[in-house]
Order: sequence, then C-alpha cells, then structure tokens
Amino acid sequence: MGEFSDKVFEIVRQVPSGKVTTYGQVASLMGRPQSGRYVGFALRNNPEPYSDGEGIPCHRVLFKDGSLVPGFAFGGPDVQRKLLEDEGVTFVDNNHVDLETHLWDGRGANDPTGPPDDFDWEAELGD
Repeated sequence: MGEFSDKVFEIVRQVPSGKVTTYGQVASLMGRPQSGRYVGFALRNNPEPYSDGEGIPCHRVLFKDGSLVPGFAFGGPDVQRKLLEDEGVTFVDNNHVDLETHLWDGRGANDPTGPPDDFDWEAELGD
C-alpha cells in the first residue's frame, strides 16, 4: 500500500474497542482534513480485515453523522452494526451510532497522531 493508506491503517488500528471515528476525523488526524473520501478508498483495500480481535478495525469508521456505511466493504451495514454492537457500541436509531457516547477523540497516552487538547472537532468536521 502507499504512504497515505499506511497512515490511515495506523490511525484506525488505534481506535479502541467500543469507540468509533469518522472518515473526516481520520483525515484530520493525518493532517489532511479534506481527504475523508480518500480514507474510505484506503479502507476498502484493507489488507488485514478485522476478525477475532485482530486486523484493522475499519468497521469502527463511520460517516460524520454517525451513520453506518451502506457499502461496508466486508459484509454490508448489518455486519458492521453487529461488529459494533458486539463491542458495546449503542445506537440512537437503526442506522446511527450514539456519537456522544462512543466517538473516539484520537488521543492516547502515547499517541503522536492525536490532535492538541484545544483541537476543535466541530470546526474540522462541520458541514
């Protein structure tokens, strides 16, 4: 894979079980805030699909409104929903994750890719 895809996979691997992120959020963490669509292209070519707790957990990446991905590359939205529910992720309706509870902020104890504490997600991910 290329450098862009490798960075996408590196960030998505950091999303903990029970949390989700968005395509735009991954792009912003990469320093490429306008590249959310390309994040999706990279994830469609996931070289290590998630299974039994191993691999790249692309099922944890959603649209910015928290909705499941209709064309989820590894089985469709029903599979994506099941994988998320198995991790304890809750939904506000049939298609939308409760982002207030489950959105990952991209920061970790030793996370060099995380944004600064004053990073404004609403400004970055706004319409």
